[in-house]
Amino acid sequence: MTNADTLPFSWYADEEMLRRERSAIFARSWQYAGRTEPVAEPGSFVTTDAAGIPILITRDKAGELRAFLNVCRHRGAVLADGCGTRSTIRCHYHAWTYDLDGALRAAPRAERETGFDRSELSLQPASVGTWGPFLFVNPDAEAPPLAEHLGELPTILGRGIDLDGLVFHSRVEFGANANWKVVAENFLECYHCATAHPQFSDVVDVHPDRYVLEPHPTFGAQFCESKATGEHGQFHLLYPNTGINVFPGPPNLSIGPIVPNGPGRTERYLDYFFAPDVDDAWRREFFAFDDQVGREDRALVESVQRGLASGMLDHGRLLLDAEPLLAAFQSWVAGRLV
Repeated sequence: MTNADTLPFSWYADEEMLRRERSAIFARSWQYAGRTEPVAEPGSFVTTDAAGIPILITRDKAGELRAFLNVCRHRGAVLADGCGTRSTIRCHYHAWTYDLDGALRAAPRAERETGFDRSELSLQPASVGTWGPFLFVNPDAEAPPLAEHLGELPTILGRGIDLDGLVFHSRVEFGANANWKVVAENFLECYHCATAHPQFSDVVDVHPDRYVLEPHPTFGAQFCESKATGEHGQFHLLYPNTGINVFPGPPNLSIGPIVPNGPGRTERYLDYFFAPDVDDAWRREFFAFDDQVGREDRALVESVQRGLASGMLDHGRLLLDAEPLLAAFQSWVAGRLV
């Protein structure tokens, strides 16, 4: 594999490769888990799925934010779904009950067991961090701080958007019949924009000298401007799977994960934020525009998946001038798997 070679095409259609990715990448990486608001108060909790790894986030009675594997230490049942407020976490299967700090409080009939030590059966901890209104988790309890993984991203994003000035609007869920890496790679280049996104290319200047691509150690950044107004936009993929979009126009941001659901299926959602004074008519037009681009991208990545999964070619060839972020992402992935 040279610098211009893609990852092996077999990596996009193999169940064993996805198992390795879950172990080597997703079990050790920071991933977007939603908004901080649902766990702002003591006694609150929210659940998330970190690429197939169920995670429980709590705000304990002392006000400390915590995260755990959302799996009962008895027989492995998922403990909770959704979000809400509780004084304890009680398993629906056999009523094992945990405090919000993860300690096992009670296990029915445990007093009949010789040598049963509740202190050895606390929930398995994970890492949790916040960035503005955003909540992130890492299944690895010993993970480096979120800020270290974010690197320069908050500074770069802050040049174009005031996170504290945004208000959550809604969440949109969608998916594609394609490997998660295909979806991420499509997000990392605008080489296809002039061909496949005519409406986007009418609005945004996609000329290669003005649509700027900037690789960073833990994320890929793209910068653009509106043809009509000169307003700026930016798009980022925080490795491995968090997409962030700021379109040219009134203050707006969307953020969400790219989540594998099998080697040939990806689930996604985006949380949308806007400044409070953004006009409703502009917002309706924006959602229609965003949906159109999304449908075009879904057709593209599903076409790529069918070709990759055919098994007839070993790999492809990148154009490093047009696809440097894709090359950097593939190198990052390969470095954690090989």
